[in-house]
Amino acid sequence: MYLRGILTTLAACLVMGAQEPTPVNPPTAGPFLIPPGTKVPLSMINSVSTKTAAEGERIYLETVFPILANGRIVIPPGSYVAGTVTSVKRPGRVHGRGELYVRFDSLTLPNGVTRDFRARIGSLDGTAPDTLDKAEGKVKSDGNKAGDVKTVGEAAGAGAGIGGLAGAAAGHPGLGAGVGAAAGAAAGLVGVLLTRGPEAVLAKGTTMEMVLDRQLQFSTSEIDFSNSMSPSHANSASPSQKKPQASFPGRRFPE
Repeated sequence: MYLRGILTTLAACLVMGAQEPTPVNPPTAGPFLIPPGTKVPLSMINSVSTKTAAEGERIYLETVFPILANGRIVIPPGSYVAGTVTSVKRPGRVHGRGELYVRFDSLTLPNGVTRDFRARIGSLDGTAPDTLDKAEGKVKSDGNKAGDVKTVGEAAGAGAGIGGLAGAAAGHPGLGAGVGAAAGAAAGLVGVLLTRGPEAVLAKGTTMEMVLDRQLQFSTSEIDFSNSMSPSHANSASPSQKKPQASFPGRRFPE
């Protein structure tokens, strides 16, 4: 009897233990903090160039990689970033490079939550033709020394050819070639001096990193994206979700 009582009690304990719900880890609570210095990868939506841009012109970008805090996605891909061109310097005709100064002003999440800040470019796409001055946050166009030398050389060669023909007709081919080369080089140099160097350009699709200058804080409700769709995936509905084509009796339309 005593042994049966022990077994009965043990069985009851096992049944009660099996009926107890398995503890579930509670969801991570806010606030969700993104510290200063965080780098946010972006892609240009529009294009901007020193040739056409003016101070105060707006630029538009979108995030291309998720930013997490406390194990939760706080800034998903497809969030919008707006910025401002704060200064424009066109390349000179003799020397100097085109320069663009850009500042990032605001972030809008896919659910409409917005944060204002002041941020700068931290790095630029390695395939972009321009360079970034990280200390000042400005985009600089490349110089065109090789192109200038080529222009002068081609003009000198063309002048030498024409001068040689003219000199040969006059009985002095060598002198004519030398004079023609000098004249051609001078003309090429004048062309270089009248032509601006390459413009600084941030083309559509250019990728870069934005460096936050301050902490961004979000609550749990502000990073709820259950009823929102990332802008970059807004048009990626499955074929079954697309509106069916209208049909009319007695007439077939091509698929």
